[in-house]
Amino acid sequence: MSFLKFSKGGQSQKLLHKLKYRNMPELGVELGKKYGEILYKSGFEHSWDKITPVPLHPLKKARRGYNQSEEFAKGLNQKLPAAISKDLQRVKFTETQTQKSRLERMDNVETVFALTPEADVSGARVLLVDDVMTTGATMCACANVLLANGAKTVDLVAIAAGD
Repeated sequence: MSFLKFSKGGQSQKLLHKLKYRNMPELGVELGKKYGEILYKSGFEHSWDKITPVPLHPLKKARRGYNQSEEFAKGLNQKLPAAISKDLQRVKFTETQTQKSRLERMDNVETVFALTPEADVSGARVLLVDDVMTTGATMCACANVLLANGAKTVDLVAIAAGD
């Protein structure tokens, strides 16, 4: 699922650039609240036990100051009763994938994510959250880790998808 349709040069890309590169974490929270309200009113209010943002590498998070996917998750959490979890960690640094092909993206993130030591996803219905989904490689890699460790279901949501 996604809140917006991503279009290169369009309004969705401008919003995402503000969120990621203009130090506007509150924009992610606001977008999450708006989409969370839509999901709630559409009957999804009790569909998930956990809202899990795709993690940034600690170096990238330190550079940016926040994780944009986590900010979106915070907004969703204000409208949906599922708890935010930090069950995933990024164990390998990767450069941006914007110029990579679908196969290169899949290879690039295949072994990048792992569960945190304290994570317990056994039987959990997880809503996995990212900012943008283009090929789905990042979310697929994260979902595979969650499912391999016992998550009952993993649904995917992004601020924007497509193009």
